[in-house]
Amino acid sequence: MAYETGFGAVPENLGAIRQGRLHHPGDHVEPSGRTILKGGKVIDPANGVEDELDVAFRESRIEEVAGEVRPGPGDRVYDVRGLQVWPGLIDMHLHLGDLFEASSSPIFESVADGVTVALSPGAGNSFMSPALLGAEVDRGVPLDMGLYLGGPNVMGSRLSVDELVPLFQGDLSEEVASEKMTRNPVAYATAPLTVGLKDHMGHFIADDETLDSLFEVASRAGLVFMSHAQDPEHGERLVELSNGRPLHLTHCTAAGSGSHGDAREGMQRFIEMMKQDHISGDLMTAHLRPGLGNREGILIDAGAQQLAHEALADGTVEVLISDGQCDATMKGFGDTRDNVPALLELVEQGVLSSSRSVATMTSNVTRLLADLTHQEWWTKELGHLGNGARANITVVDPFDKMPTFVFVNGSMAAMEGRPIREASGAGGWVTKFGILERTGVGDLSAFRYETG
Repeated sequence: MAYETGFGAVPENLGAIRQGRLHHPGDHVEPSGRTILKGGKVIDPANGVEDELDVAFRESRIEEVAGEVRPGPGDRVYDVRGLQVWPGLIDMHLHLGDLFEASSSPIFESVADGVTVALSPGAGNSFMSPALLGAEVDRGVPLDMGLYLGGPNVMGSRLSVDELVPLFQGDLSEEVASEKMTRNPVAYATAPLTVGLKDHMGHFIADDETLDSLFEVASRAGLVFMSHAQDPEHGERLVELSNGRPLHLTHCTAAGSGSHGDAREGMQRFIEMMKQDHISGDLMTAHLRPGLGNREGILIDAGAQQLAHEALADGTVEVLISDGQCDATMKGFGDTRDNVPALLELVEQGVLSSSRSVATMTSNVTRLLADLTHQEWWTKELGHLGNGARANITVVDPFDKMPTFVFVNGSMAAMEGRPIREASGAGGWVTKFGILERTGVGDLSAFRYETG
């Protein structure tokens, strides 16, 4: 009996020797550039879709979502019946290659766990960080990645607030940048490619004047201003200094560990902060799971977890992040491996509906980023499966709670928890203004493009 796949016999899909000649897989077809995911349960919160549908994309863009997409010659077809098809997960707080990981490969681990877009907050990023991570993109990464710059380092240059704002808008003159910021033109040129600024009381306790300047730069330049939330006293200080300017409080469930006072009180204090119109925040997926977190990260108090669940249920918090990776030399509090299970378990526990749960790492994230950066491209290109969106897709098995397939810009980047090497160049560099396929930093020592 011949081995059969969901779409026919195996031999046509295999390389073989026939009549003394090589038979190449796909010899009999001309690739169309189109991929079809057939029969999965599509959950696309941004477009109000939750149904068994086919999803077709051509190269890097979604082309069609319909009850039936008929395959044509040269189409690549995946049988995803019994699986859930989500927009690719967006993790807006995920450490990637910037914490000197010697024991892990966080970029590849992240995509294997279903992440397609990740923004990295780093430990104390300098103005060189965009160039360094940009070079990583040029040398080939399997997901779209961006960066927050360390606030104290930004304020450590001689640039004034009125000069930092045009810097991040790409309008600062080279003469001023060279005199007051850096003699390195690569650092000056790539600095505007960042997504936001970040404060971290665990690394550097800034004075009020510095924090006020950071709020001013971020709000005027359309950058995300993020602060790592763990100590409620520090969080309340920042909220007071914000004076109505936007502030994003990240990994707020860390306060529920009890590291800075009573766990439940700390969690409740951050929840109250996030109820203000100009304050947004996120919670860690690991802390929302029945096991209360990772022991190589930190555990949340059970009562604090209940408060976090309630804040999700009533809409006070609408974004989840991982922080990750726990197996790195410098650990995060959580891990990308918890993202998919947590989203499924929140539905099982009745905290959120399927659509609301998936939205916490897809459409809710892009809506927030569009609002904070004043850039609508986020909601047009990412976080949904509508026509023209980037083909970033996470296909999930709801029974084993793992991502079965992960597509980044139309390339299969992971399968059943393992990264696929051919997708190493699929990712791009996420900036406030859009996604760059290449930054050019990785090419400087090798070649140039002739323009004359």
